[in-house]
Amino acid sequence: GLELKPSSVDSKFSTTMQVYVFPRYFDTAWVLTSFVPSYSDLDTVLITSNMVANFCCEPAGWVQTKSIHISCPKESTSSKFLAPYTTFSRIHTKSITCLDISSGGGLGVSSSTDGTMKIWQASNGELRRVLEGHVFDVNCCRFFPSGLVVLSGGMDAQLKIWSAEDASCVVTFKGHKGGILDTAIVDRGRNVVSGSRDGTARLWDCGRSACLGVLADCGSSINGVAVGAADNSINLGSPEQMPSEREVGTEAKMLLLAREDKKLQCLGLQSRQPVFLFIGSDAFNCCTFLSGFLLLAGTQDGNIYQLDVRSPRAPVQIIHRSGAPVLSLLSFRDGFIASQGDGSCFIVQQDLDYVIELTGADCDPVYKVATWEKQIYSCCRDSLVRRYQLSDL
Repeated sequence: GLELKPSSVDSKFSTTMQVYVFPRYFDTAWVLTSFVPSYSDLDTVLITSNMVANFCCEPAGWVQTKSIHISCPKESTSSKFLAPYTTFSRIHTKSITCLDISSGGGLGVSSSTDGTMKIWQASNGELRRVLEGHVFDVNCCRFFPSGLVVLSGGMDAQLKIWSAEDASCVVTFKGHKGGILDTAIVDRGRNVVSGSRDGTARLWDCGRSACLGVLADCGSSINGVAVGAADNSINLGSPEQMPSEREVGTEAKMLLLAREDKKLQCLGLQSRQPVFLFIGSDAFNCCTFLSGFLLLAGTQDGNIYQLDVRSPRAPVQIIHRSGAPVLSLLSFRDGFIASQGDGSCFIVQQDLDYVIELTGADCDPVYKVATWEKQIYSCCRDSLVRRYQLSDL
């Protein structure tokens, strides 16, 4: 048996139930519960990956809670399931491939396979701007630190910068020979980095709309890029040539490349010198830095590798929850948020003895996650943006 504790329930409703779980298909379980006699009318709860904890009982009536805590003391495991605070269904009509939230939390930007990229009000999903100019799909989009400018990359091999205020495209970068799959912004945004299906990562000067150089040419699609400040103990090497005066904020930075050929590559952003090359179990889809020496990278076969840049030969740990592709990783507080191709989306934090499961996507892939303060946004193949409120925990 397990112990199931709703986080907030009606005062007349017993907050502790003994449950027995019988696995079903697609991580679904029937939970048979035993209550105090006065609430014996409630005899079953169906827990699925998209459950919202609604408990029907008399005389208390409907009891609704946004989170539910399930623990298994014998296995020393515990999970808290958090339902969306709200869902935005009118932003896009098809699969949403990427999203981001502005630094002030007021705006969101997202791209979709319906061929559009849109800016919307983060509080209610109300449409503000449509960004038009890419040919074919837009693969990635993100706000600059100012929150007033958007960076996007598409299958047309173009990188574009947009004004969030009037939806105008102010800069277009050309040079890649394949679709751009991910981007990173260096410091406040004088320079940006792009990774492409053509196997190259490039550094760009936003002020002059020019390429400052090819950072890496690995002969394999670069699915994810990340830029992070390096710990003083890490040797980033020295550049072979004097860096351009147009390079701003690249010193003491690492560049991480998640590659299709099962390799995770790290190099000095300014020096272009290799720091390490790690071979994983499958294609790397995404990557992020947790600190000046710790990083995460996710693979197509469901592995999340945590590596220490100071000793990268052996992973610190490998997290494997399912064989579904790891589609996004985001540093969050003292932990991270991950999403996978089976619809799972979860938060791991060092100071918590349980995993927080973000529900709602069911079996549809969750492609990207963004945060602002205690709010978490996710985008999914089902064309929905979901907003979670951590205060609901």
